[in-house]
Formats: sequence, C-alpha cells, structure tokens
Amino acid sequence: MTTKVIIVRHGQSSSNAAQKIQGRSNISVLTEKGRQDALSVGNSLSDLKIDAFYSSPLQRARDTAEIIQKQLRNSPELQISNLLLEVNLPIWENLAKEEVQREFPLQYKIWKEEPHLLKMPVNGQDYYPIAELYQQGQQFWSEILQKHRGQTILVVGHNGINRCLIMTASDIPSSHYHRIQQSNCCINILNFDAADNVQIESINQTAHLDMPLPKPRSNKGGLRLLLVRHGETNWNRESRFQGIKDVPLNDKGRMQAEKAAEFLSHIKLDFALSSSLSRPKETAEIILKHHNHINLELSDQLIEICHGLWEGKLEKEIEQEWTELLQQWKVSPEKAQMPEGENLSDVWDRAISCWEDLVAQYIDSERLITGLVVAHDAINKVIVCHILGLSPANIWQIKQGNGSVTVIDYQQSEHGIPILQALNITNHFGTGILDQTARGAL
Repeated sequence: MTTKVIIVRHGQSSSNAAQKIQGRSNISVLTEKGRQDALSVGNSLSDLKIDAFYSSPLQRARDTAEIIQKQLRNSPELQISNLLLEVNLPIWENLAKEEVQREFPLQYKIWKEEPHLLKMPVNGQDYYPIAELYQQGQQFWSEILQKHRGQTILVVGHNGINRCLIMTASDIPSSHYHRIQQSNCCINILNFDAADNVQIESINQTAHLDMPLPKPRSNKGGLRLLLVRHGETNWNRESRFQGIKDVPLNDKGRMQAEKAAEFLSHIKLDFALSSSLSRPKETAEIILKHHNHINLELSDQLIEICHGLWEGKLEKEIEQEWTELLQQWKVSPEKAQMPEGENLSDVWDRAISCWEDLVAQYIDSERLITGLVVAHDAINKVIVCHILGLSPANIWQIKQGNGSVTVIDYQQSEHGIPILQALNITNHFGTGILDQTARGAL
C-alpha cells in the first residue's frame, strides 16, 4: 500500500519577480506568470485522483492551490495547514537579496554555506530558522501520513518548506538545505510504503511549464551534469538481476534513448561519459546523434554493481537459495555482500571517485560547461545519495527510471556545492508527471 505525495511550490510572486526575500511575509501576490503556471500545474494533475489537498495559509501558496483546484476533475476540500508556512526570516523579510548581502554579510555567508547554523535574534533569544523549519516538516509528516494511508495527497507550499519536507522524509541532513532546487510551480513526487519508508520519485519537475530542464542559476561559470540511466533491457522488463552482464537495450530501451535524445537535443553539450557496458553506451550514442561534435568517453568505474551469482536470475530464484541475503539487500542494502560479487561500499568508492574527478576537471571553467553522464540504476542512486548527504543505506530512497534525466549543477560562486536541480525526469516519454518505466531489477 503506497501513499503518494505530490508537492508543488507556489507560482511566481511579486516578491519573487523583484528578487526579494519573502519568508513568512504575506505581502506578495501571484504575478500573471505565477497564475498561468498554476493553471499548467492543475492541467498536468487533472487526470489524477487526489484524495487530500493541503496548502500553506500564505496567499501566494493558497492562491496557487485554488487555481490548481479548479482544474482537478474530482478535487477534495482544500485544507490549510500552518505546518506548511515558509521559513521564518524575520530580519530579512521584504528586503532585496542584494540588500541582505550588503547589510548582513556575515549572516548571509553562513546562510549560503552552513544554513543550519544561521541564527537570528528574536525576542532577545537566538532563533535558528532552518532547525525550526526542519522540525516543522517532521511534524507535518507525523500528522499527515497516518491520516491518509494508501491515498494520494497534494501539497502546495514554498521553496523552504518543500525542501524540508523532502529532507525530513528521507533523512537528508539540514546542512544540505541548499542542495535541492525548487522552481516556482515545480512538481515533486514522494512515495511512502506502509512503514513510512520513502522513495523520492522525482524532484523539481518543470516540463509542464514549457521548461524541460530547470535553468542554471548562472551562465558565468561552473558545471552542469546531466545524469541519465540507460534505456530498458529485456532483463529490466523481466525484473531479472543484470549487474555487470552485458545485456543490450531492447526496442523499448532504444525508443527511450531516442526520446531522451530529442529531449536533450537543444542542450549544448561539451563532453559525454558513459559506463563501458553496452546498454548505457548505446543509450549515450543515440543521445549524441544530436551532438556530432562530442566524442564519447567510457569508464569502467561507472559499470553497474556486480551481483555475482545472482546475475541472470529472477528474485524468486534468488529467494530460494539466498533468502536471508535477499532480505538484507532489501532492508539494509549497505550490509549485503553479493555472492562472488560486490557490496555497495565497493560501488560507492569507484563511482564517487569517478564523479569527483569529473567535477574537479571542469568546475573552474569561466563559462558554463555541460556534460552528459550515462550509467546505471545503482551508480546513479549512489551519486545522488552522495550529493544529498546520504549513505549507501539510503539507495532505495532514490528513483532512477530507465532513460530518466537527473540534473546536477556545480557553481563557482557557491564554493563548488552541488545543487540537485531535478531528479528522475521522465516527462519526455509522454506519460505525464509519473514515472511509468519498468520497475525491474538492477
């Protein structure tokens, strides 16, 4: 029984347009663009059955929610929750970002580099905005999930609280607050099982806004990496463990690669790197048909986890011989040692080493460099966990559909801190906001 939570950020507000910090100020209103984008969100959700609908009480979020509600075919009553209020920044509210940087340089530096340590004096006491917002997110989940088991919940909030909802659901540390991007009217999807374990299906979808990929914060320098999972194979379709077996794409996998190629055709690529196995290599080659000037490099460090004696087997076959190990793989994957294969620490070490070498090679560019990286389910999950401050124990919390695109930015101005701009984009398959790719084994 899965509980699905769709989290939306409010549309562009007058303060967003003016580059002002809003916090819990309730002055700003939706711009015309904000209202139109809210309509687009509503249209993209109109075919879904929504069982519960929650919004922040601040008018920019509430107005967004009401516009969305009118587009839904069977909308439940809109419920207002103070647990969806935006981060409280009382000293900075309604100031332009440039004013805050100029008048509060030390605090602003802490905000950008160590947001969880930012404190402000409130009523003569030190107040920690992110710590309070993080607790607020935890409280929202403790109340909402129990109430709506097995249902689909729609939530309209703000930049900060949406980040903290995603973070608290998956134990991402509060220090990594700035590593998750939330564009106005973006869509995020979380799936919770009966024990409230989360799978992050997607973060910061913007294709419904005619913005296939979120825009980089700056074009002045740094690095954008487009992390793609290979297209489907027959073994994915059969839920057969692949590992390092060199299983080729099937026809659907090639179609997915073609769709990804079309989706990324307008992007100016500077380099491309792929796992050396044939399924990601062919996926990358199909994408690069639109980028003939790029030479594809291959890396053995990016090959899939070696499942050893499990490879080529179905889960029911593995369960007969390795019952306890299979259960450990599902519950505590970081502890599982594949028979005559690898463990996740092995995969983590080689994948992150490759990734960090790649970042170091391009991060100091004076112009924005964009690279394509095509790999596998476990590899991509490990990389995303690394960026979000998670560990190998958390890989099941990250979704990577066949042919999906994940976007990660590194900016010189942000001291090389990675920003997860978007996770597991699959809109290019024409299946809407939900990931409909094969569940498959690794």
